[in-house]
Amino acid sequence: MKRFMLKSKIHRARITGAELHYEGSLSLDLALMESADLLPFEKIEVYNVSNGARFSTYVIPAPRYSGEVRLNGAAARMGAVGDIVIIASYGLFDKEELEGFRPYLVYVYENNQIREVRREMVVEGVGSTYDW
Repeated sequence: MKRFMLKSKIHRARITGAELHYEGSLSLDLALMESADLLPFEKIEVYNVSNGARFSTYVIPAPRYSGEVRLNGAAARMGAVGDIVIIASYGLFDKEELEGFRPYLVYVYENNQIREVRREMVVEGVGSTYDW
């Protein structure tokens, strides 16, 4: 059996812009993408802490170190500049891949610059603690 697990997240980033008449997606600072192990056009989930909206889209790179987190297309209706969001990606993992698995957890300052990247939440005891 495969399990759908958090692969990475960017915690409490701030929306810096919204472009309704764009094709769609979320433009994200390339340094943030790399630190969260996100590829261009990868599916992401966005959780808007400020208004409760939750939606799926895909990520595209914005200039490195720009701090950009811009909602594009229909997603532009899901938040406003200054809103706090959590950006998450998930993956399908089998039992062997989960042994010692650690998601990328990216924490940012108010200007969306990287404060810390952690990989400390290890899934331990897979196959022993958990009943497969």
